[in-house]
Amino acid sequence: MDKEELNYIKKIKRTNINIILIQLSIVFIFIIIWQYLSSKSIISPFIFSSPYKIVITIIDLFKNNLIYHIFVTLSEILISFIICFILSLTIAILLYLSNTLYKILDPFLSTLNSLPKISLGPILIIWFKASSKSIIVMSLLISTLVCMQTIYIGLLNTNKYHILLFKSLKASKYKQIKYLLIPSSYPSIISALKLNISMTLVGVIMGEFLVSKAGLGYLIIYGTQIFNLDLVYSSIVILIILSYLIYKPINILEKKLKYL
Repeated sequence: MDKEELNYIKKIKRTNINIILIQLSIVFIFIIIWQYLSSKSIISPFIFSSPYKIVITIIDLFKNNLIYHIFVTLSEILISFIICFILSLTIAILLYLSNTLYKILDPFLSTLNSLPKISLGPILIIWFKASSKSIIVMSLLISTLVCMQTIYIGLLNTNKYHILLFKSLKASKYKQIKYLLIPSSYPSIISALKLNISMTLVGVIMGEFLVSKAGLGYLIIYGTQIFNLDLVYSSIVILIILSYLIYKPINILEKKLKYL
């Protein structure tokens, strides 16, 4: 490795470190300003809480059942995420392979996608009762169609000449999917995974708002009902941290796939 390459790598590392430091500074400054405004009653400490109160509340929650609530929400998110990805990828491939099937299902999928999923909440409660099943199904309804459409568009954008090459070599549909369509659609698949995480989080929390007796969504609703906004903000902060920790592996996967 020559001197220019080493300097370039050092420059990239410095840039990445600077970006992280700026991001941390923004968060730190925001927390300081928030704490100052709340402690001086410039903003209402009751309505907006404060970082100090949130930390104290989280510590108190850890002494009780916070781990259990995090586990409930995290398990629902991961189950929904995995099922959504499998369904999205499978449906997208089937629609790609059969244009007739796509034309038949397209109006139904578009209608279902535009339907406000929260309206199906009471029906889901009747079908699956007030359980994790209702929450997972709600999450799947919100996330699956969007992720499927993202992957499907990626499959459609596969290089036509590459497809013709595979066909000329008499490659089976399975080999075309495994060695051409899916690798060519990595950017769309990564985008679908990112959408999947965000939409799954929305679906799970919405589901917990409706039926859950445990989880971070339950804590948010419970805190609202008893006017304990410290509990509400603490649950939101934990949810933000949780979503970041789930989102991070997808970012790492995206960077690795760039070099394939």
